[in-house]
Amino acid sequence: MACTSCSTSDGGAPKGCKNNGTCGTDSCNKLTVFDWLSNMSPSNGEAIFDCVEVRFKNGRKEFFRNSEKLTLSIGDIVATVASPGHDIGIVTLTGELVKIQMKKKGVNPESNEVPKIYRKASQKDIDIWSVARDREEPMKVRARELAIQHKLEMKISDIEFQGDGSKATFYYTANDRVDFRLLIKDFAKEFSTRVEMKQVGFRQEAARLGGIGSCGRELCCSTWLTDFRSVNTSAARYQQLSLNPQKLAGQCGKLKCCLNYELDTYMDALKDFPDYDTKLVTEKGDAVCQKQDIFKGLMWFAYTNNFANWHVLKIDQVKEIIAENKQKNKVSSLEDFAIEVTSEPEKDFNNAMGQESLTRFDQPKRKKKPNRKKKQNAETAAVATPEKPKQAHNQNNKPAGGNPNPNQQQNKQNNPNKPNHKNKPNPNKNNNSNKPASNENKPAEPRKPIIITKNENKK
Repeated sequence: MACTSCSTSDGGAPKGCKNNGTCGTDSCNKLTVFDWLSNMSPSNGEAIFDCVEVRFKNGRKEFFRNSEKLTLSIGDIVATVASPGHDIGIVTLTGELVKIQMKKKGVNPESNEVPKIYRKASQKDIDIWSVARDREEPMKVRARELAIQHKLEMKISDIEFQGDGSKATFYYTANDRVDFRLLIKDFAKEFSTRVEMKQVGFRQEAARLGGIGSCGRELCCSTWLTDFRSVNTSAARYQQLSLNPQKLAGQCGKLKCCLNYELDTYMDALKDFPDYDTKLVTEKGDAVCQKQDIFKGLMWFAYTNNFANWHVLKIDQVKEIIAENKQKNKVSSLEDFAIEVTSEPEKDFNNAMGQESLTRFDQPKRKKKPNRKKKQNAETAAVATPEKPKQAHNQNNKPAGGNPNPNQQQNKQNNPNKPNHKNKPNPNKNNNSNKPASNENKPAEPRKPIIITKNENKK
């Protein structure tokens, strides 16, 4: 189905594309033609040309005769002749410009074989058409599965239902001829409709399906290009492009059509250049061309015995040497005619308009704050674990169990007031609570007598 902005109203008339025909979601702008003569009325009372151009799915266009004298405009949905039944399409062009398009496509405007338009599509016709279009995608998946089961080397690229839903056309691509007689029978049983198979080329497949090219725009073949000219690798050679098939090939797997766009300009510019295979005869030896610059008019030559050193010559100088060689005269050397190519300085685009930086709206990066918690934890850990005390060579200092723990021993020495739950309580705990910490290895020092003076009593 077409995009929602291009859907039709209840009365059958199109609402119109809100994107001015450039949505590109479902061939809204495929192969469109701008009517330059829409505002011009026929002169001398001539009747308006009675043929119109109608577009169907994926850019398929045909010409129909308005034999019923209907007032048609671009965007109207009409019911046209089909075999069997009728088809539904959208009018894309009317007036005298249709006659030019018919001559371009090789259709005789005066022929009686041009099919005709039945009527403007009613809402019932549009509903049947919409239901048929919704069936196309799941049918395509199932059709590919059946083709794989039959082991046929073909690719079903697209399915198009007729407007009345009575026939489905299967578009496929294949390198060789394919016998799909059994496949058609399975399609008719599976989908309960009339089946028609139509083979298309790889370029036509890309034009039908559409896509985005490497240039970032929609494919030329699906938007405006109607004729497919043959593209050769010589077009890339003339334009001095690298012969890389991954860069030169399009989505269809063939060479890009845009290689022919500027080929005529390059061919006209190369007319002033000498032949690429021309040899220059000098006293130092023969020289052959290695490179050309069409825009600057320069050619690079190198001696056959020294391909490492290239000499830059202008076209006029090359023609002068060729003229001397035709008279069987040898030039002394290429160095006498070579020019020095100076590298152009890099252009520095300064801010002449005084505009602010484009990154002024970007949020500045936050500076990482130093992690103070880690530093504090490291300091507390250093304070909590002082140096290990030296153990005396005494059997009494070894703790029971055979696993000495100097930290526990140090805690016992520093905190004698802390009770030991493993040992029996000390009855003299209250009397010895005010005693200073003593070392078990050293004998206790005698107490000094306390002398109370008068001044201390007064205090």
